[in-house]
Amino acid sequence: MSGQVHPTALVEEGAEVAETATIGPFCVVGPEVSIGSGVKLKSHVVITGKTSIGEDTVVFPFATLGEIPQDLKFAGEETRLEIGARNRIREGVTMNTGTDGGGGLTRVGDDCLFMTGAHVAHDAFVGNQVVVANQAAIAGHCIIADRVIIGGLSGIHQFVRVGRGAIIGAVTMVTNDVIPYGLVQAPRGDLDGLNYVGLKRAGVSRADITALRAAYQMLKQGDGAFQDRARRLADETDSDLVREVTDFILSDSDRHFLTPR
Repeated sequence: MSGQVHPTALVEEGAEVAETATIGPFCVVGPEVSIGSGVKLKSHVVITGKTSIGEDTVVFPFATLGEIPQDLKFAGEETRLEIGARNRIREGVTMNTGTDGGGGLTRVGDDCLFMTGAHVAHDAFVGNQVVVANQAAIAGHCIIADRVIIGGLSGIHQFVRVGRGAIIGAVTMVTNDVIPYGLVQAPRGDLDGLNYVGLKRAGVSRADITALRAAYQMLKQGDGAFQDRARRLADETDSDLVREVTDFILSDSDRHFLTPR
């Protein structure tokens, strides 16, 4: 063990702490934890289980990372939580390790923001540059792609996939897969358009946004079932972003899809 450790913190033997990491007052770090360079645990943070935290991540007071899953099937098997670099994990956030039945791994990417009270459950995969607002919850086995924004007090149902660049409005329950760049809002999660603000912020060209807009209208109003429309769209489009949407729809899923209103 090395790093700058406050005298009131408890770092158990076996923990790996980089020399440039800072562990603040009253933190608890378990024996199988690995903390990267520049990581800062502010105070009263609990890191347990087989958990790794990437460089320059900051964890705020009363967050608990690496505790066992909230799953009654969990039987004490060895599972992991991997957190990437440069994340901001605010007060009261909880992230659990995986389960044997779900692959044994919960993974969070780089450059994410988890606001106060957010939760990441077992076997969830969260991409890069994801924002999870206050008190939002990601259930077990979910896949959250890069640059997704999840509004406050929202819930993502277990096994749901949320495609890249999608945005979930506040106080929304998402029970089915969300297409890339989709806009979801309303209490039971309606697909209500595209995330145009996010697309513009990401520097997506006007031509690609126009192609996505036309594709969304075809998915909404075209003939046949939702996946039939996606297949026709995949055959007709020359836009990489539209093809990303159709590939998402036509890939394997454990849930149904949110379809355009």
